[in-house]
Amino acid sequence: MSSERTDQQIEAQQLEPRQSQPSAAHHPTQAERDEEIEQIERHAKHQHPGIQRPPDLPPYPAGKALRMAAIAVIVLLIAGGATLLARFHQSQALAKATDQAAIPTVAVVHPLAEKPDEELVLPGSLQAYKESPIYARTSGYLLRWYRDIGSRVKKGELLAKIDTPEIDQELMQSRATREQVLAQMELAKISAQRWENLRKTDSVSAQEADQLSSGYQQSKANLLAAEANVHRLEELESFKNVYAPFSGVLTRRNVDPGALINAGAGGLALFNLAQVDVLRVYTSVPQAYAPLIKVGMKAPVTLQEFPGQRFEGKVVRTAEAIDPATRTLLTEVDVDNRDGRLLPGSYGQVHFNIGTSVQKITVPVNAMLFRAQGAQVAVVGADHKVHLRPLAIGRDFGTALEVLSGLSVDEQIVINPSDSLEEGQLVNVAQPSEGEKQQNPRSTSPSAPGKQS
Repeated sequence: MSSERTDQQIEAQQLEPRQSQPSAAHHPTQAERDEEIEQIERHAKHQHPGIQRPPDLPPYPAGKALRMAAIAVIVLLIAGGATLLARFHQSQALAKATDQAAIPTVAVVHPLAEKPDEELVLPGSLQAYKESPIYARTSGYLLRWYRDIGSRVKKGELLAKIDTPEIDQELMQSRATREQVLAQMELAKISAQRWENLRKTDSVSAQEADQLSSGYQQSKANLLAAEANVHRLEELESFKNVYAPFSGVLTRRNVDPGALINAGAGGLALFNLAQVDVLRVYTSVPQAYAPLIKVGMKAPVTLQEFPGQRFEGKVVRTAEAIDPATRTLLTEVDVDNRDGRLLPGSYGQVHFNIGTSVQKITVPVNAMLFRAQGAQVAVVGADHKVHLRPLAIGRDFGTALEVLSGLSVDEQIVINPSDSLEEGQLVNVAQPSEGEKQQNPRSTSPSAPGKQS
């Protein structure tokens, strides 16, 4: 213990003079520094055994500290950029999820290809072979009509009579004018002949004879004009009687006695006349069947009001061109109707015995959209956008409809479509469950928008 105190006292004595001097004014020499280091080392040798001497470390270089600080700043910048990038990706994912949630989800099915039929059945409209509205050719008042709706008339039969007092007066006046012109022409003829005889004896001049001869020729022309006017009014007078232009049945009568009648198509039609001993049935044949339709082939017609009965028909002509709007061939079938059982304007079905292998396509009834443009379905394309497709509908099977044109079996159609679906709208396709796949073979596997389905 005495030795330790002695060392401490010696050290205190050595340090005491140095501490008493101001540090700012003292500048130790190299020898003093070496002596101080030796004293510290000697003092360390006499330290207590429990106290360990710190290891000798080289002085820390100043350049390395700057590099470490720069590295720390770079690390902080990278960490901040990564944080901002992560937040940006999160906002992008949230916006994408929001947009995805705004896209409606629809269920789709494929049209079914049914077994082809040996007989092609198409809807048709029965029309009269000839049908024409009958207008008056002269103006007046309806005096009476002689045939009403449903009456069968012959060609040339009187249908109605029109009272035309103005035309009657004009005809009487034109006839009187013709008589005046005729009398003037006779006088001009006599004068011309007399002056011609006097000219032979040089009793009158040639100028006077030529004037009277010219007056006679003018009177003849005036007579022809007066006669033409009389004939015109006589024709108008004859139109006061309305006759049937062809044999048929009156399907409409639009006037009653006393009604004012205006001449021409600008007025009201008096009657509608239809020839119904032969009816035309117009139907539209899909493009796939068009080459099989031949003029002269038999095409029986059936109507719902005559179950089990077929009315013989024959293809008489086709349009010889496919309608680009519907992709169908307009075909006319004539049906004999001399017994009058069939009524024009009726709806029927035309049966073509074609024996083809062309497949028919059916769609469920809950896939149809009925809008102002007609029957449509919503088709989902490969781009997951809705395309409204017009269809030509054939037979109705209750839960399904036959599609004559406008659709193929590899397309996806929306079932139970919303009325708000629009052309080009982006949609998601719902994933059908296993039970739905088993119950509905039309179900199709979906894919996300933007991916190939």
